Amino acid sequence: MMMPVRCFSCGKPLAHLWEQYKARVEKGEDPKKVLDELGVKDYCCRAAFVGNVELVKQVGKFRR
Repeated sequence: MMMPVRCFSCGKPLAHLWEQYKARVEKGEDPKKVLDELGVKDYCCRAAFVGNVELVKQVGKFRR
């Protein structure tokens, strides 16, 4: 699944922060610290980041 452009609950824009979050977490930083520094404070927005799983490459293999 792709990162939603906005939070489903509150409507705050999120997609522009995804690449930064992903890169920093892959380097080994704590996800909580990264989200705090990016300014993602609401639990609904944090859940969108933590619960996101990138399936685009897997889904892209299938055709209609």
